[in-house]
Amino acid sequence: MEAIKKTAYRPLWHFAPQQNWINDPNGLVYFNEEYHLFYQYHPHGSTWGPMHWGHTVSKDLIHWEELAIALYPDENGTIFSGSAVVDWHNTTGFFPEEPGLVAIFTSHHEVKGEPVVQTQSLAYSYDNGRTWTKYDGNPVLCATNKPDFRDPKVFWHKDSGKWLMALATEQTISFYSSPDLKAWELESEFGDGIGFHGGVWECPDLFQLTIEGTEDSKWVLLVSVGDNPDYQEGSRTQYFVGQFDGSVFTPDDDEIRWLDFGRDNYAGVSFSDIPEADGRRIYTAWMSNWRYANHVPSNGWRGSMTAARTLGLKRLEENGEIVIVQHPVKELGTYFSRVAAEAKGLLLTDGRKEVIDCSLEAFDLRLEAVQIEARELGIIIHHNEEQYTTIQYSSAEHAITLLRKHAGPNDFSDMFAQPQHMKLHGSASDRLSLRILADAASIELFLADGSAAMTSLIFPDQTCRRITLYALDGTAQLVSCTVLAAE
Repeated sequence: MEAIKKTAYRPLWHFAPQQNWINDPNGLVYFNEEYHLFYQYHPHGSTWGPMHWGHTVSKDLIHWEELAIALYPDENGTIFSGSAVVDWHNTTGFFPEEPGLVAIFTSHHEVKGEPVVQTQSLAYSYDNGRTWTKYDGNPVLCATNKPDFRDPKVFWHKDSGKWLMALATEQTISFYSSPDLKAWELESEFGDGIGFHGGVWECPDLFQLTIEGTEDSKWVLLVSVGDNPDYQEGSRTQYFVGQFDGSVFTPDDDEIRWLDFGRDNYAGVSFSDIPEADGRRIYTAWMSNWRYANHVPSNGWRGSMTAARTLGLKRLEENGEIVIVQHPVKELGTYFSRVAAEAKGLLLTDGRKEVIDCSLEAFDLRLEAVQIEARELGIIIHHNEEQYTTIQYSSAEHAITLLRKHAGPNDFSDMFAQPQHMKLHGSASDRLSLRILADAASIELFLADGSAAMTSLIFPDQTCRRITLYALDGTAQLVSCTVLAAE
């Protein structure tokens, strides 16, 4: 127990810094067989402060090597969020010999008594992102009337033969185009009268996905929405599905859709330049919430990233709605390769508890249940004898609730201990397919074939001692419950 406490909730396989503060993932890009994850970083404290770009790399999206700080503040300001791309064809003129990396980021200039100024700047790297040179023509894009003008997500739009930028502009997303990443032209603006506007719009991402089982595709726009104390959930991420013609994004409808129904998935974006032979759209997010991020009880460091996830689209059978589906990346199947515990073919009856002993620091749980006649089917993750997390499935509501009130410290936030709840897609309420990824300070749920996700921080003294399955007011047939652990 004491050895675990000394880690101060440090995850085993999610990325977290060795020390100090991190928030938004930035500059996600794949290049020369490495996944690059840059991130908002304060190197002088474990609460939010003057932003730099930290840097870590991975071969498998699980094991991360933390590198030196990539970008430092300069005369244009601190280094806010942005993106990175590979300039394969030397559109910038930075790479006459061979392709290299370009970072596009927000310079945040703030002087007491003066208006905040946010502009977009460039830096480039010849050595796989280990060192960076800032462009001497910075900033390359300035706003004339918007104090919130930030978080550029840039990609090459093949059909129009130009770079496209999605930029957060107060309560809208503005789209710009450029032939060379240096000279930018406004194409259009999206967001008036549509979506959720309970907080500032941030960290956009725009990409194309194929609808499962078809050859049709749609464009997806992610928009993170900042915290507002008038709303219960704090900061979270919405998305829109529609069409993009290289200039204008047109949504299919005006529905508000949330990417994740937990409280700890924010500012997520996808990796650029994943090889066509791979073909995945891989996404990760900051695993926290602005409502309490500065106060969570880690020691000497704060902030981590969610599990990397593959995104797709699915057309729901019941109403034809097209929704995002997300699944943990396949690489986790290699990491969690040992069966630590298993239960099969059990009938859970009213009040009966099936206990699975499994003392683990991290796990991947897969559960299948059918013929759920019980009012409630539940999973209790016992962290120790006093601390536990409960996951409840309501067959009447076809919904999941996660309760973390007893999962460790929560007195740093009035909102942290409140239940987290989500309705599931689909009409078959008598069956449940659930996947749980657990680490030292987090639980990530994936349900309904990936069309529902819930990401939640917890702060127990240890991850798991045993797991209890139960049914209330009726029965449920447990097909299987498999707990996988790392070798």
